[in-house]
Amino acid sequence: MSYYPLLALVLFVYMNCWFLISLVKKRNDVADIAWGLGFIVLSWSGLLVSGFSLRAFMVNILVTIWGSRLAWHIYTRNRNKREDYRYLAWRNEWGRWFYIRSYLQVFLLQGTFLFLIVQPVVYINAFGAAPFQITDVVGVAVWLIGFYFEHTGDRQLKQFVSNPSNKGKIMDQGLWRYSRHPNYFGEVAQWWGLFFIALSVPGAIFTIIGPLTITFLILFVSGVPLLEKKYAGRADFEEYKKRTSVFFPLPPKKMQ
Repeated sequence: MSYYPLLALVLFVYMNCWFLISLVKKRNDVADIAWGLGFIVLSWSGLLVSGFSLRAFMVNILVTIWGSRLAWHIYTRNRNKREDYRYLAWRNEWGRWFYIRSYLQVFLLQGTFLFLIVQPVVYINAFGAAPFQITDVVGVAVWLIGFYFEHTGDRQLKQFVSNPSNKGKIMDQGLWRYSRHPNYFGEVAQWWGLFFIALSVPGAIFTIIGPLTITFLILFVSGVPLLEKKYAGRADFEEYKKRTSVFFPLPPKKMQ
């Protein structure tokens, strides 16, 4: 079996396993844990079947750091809590079609997006033995900036939420003073960093589908819109929106 169909088969089996886990656990938000880990599985599978290169090994380490941190963060956030409100709403909305729609719209659809986003990494795994270029340095630098924003943003939000005196308040401290979604900015930046690394390999321009997909999903589908819809109409959030950049970290606007 050729390289890409084999990876697609690995991913298909992986997502089916997580669908079965969701049935046993009776909660679809396990898909969020599967997300980060899925990139790790697919990345190392690609390296295993394509052969070793130093660039590929470096990129797989970066993906492993990102994916394992994200999966652990989501696991600890959801542990001993009800199913995430988004999935719980779908559970109530889908009724008797819940299982088939969960399989198709949560797990298989997520697997499809995952396969698109990971393209820079699997391409590097297959063809990444070319000499190192300045784009490798740029890519690693962008990835490090992104990891800082995602990790620090998540940590600051977790500390804020864990303080009972902040209950019901809008997080506007730390990195959240400069962006309403610094963690999302960091996640997107990391995938652009991996794409820049891929550009060191001839023919990799098509892998731009990876960062474009995650950027589109975060900005227009499952990231920013869903979260901001949750707080829409609140006076404190509307004021926060007026002074704070939605995505790219920028100095807060001065209010009149």
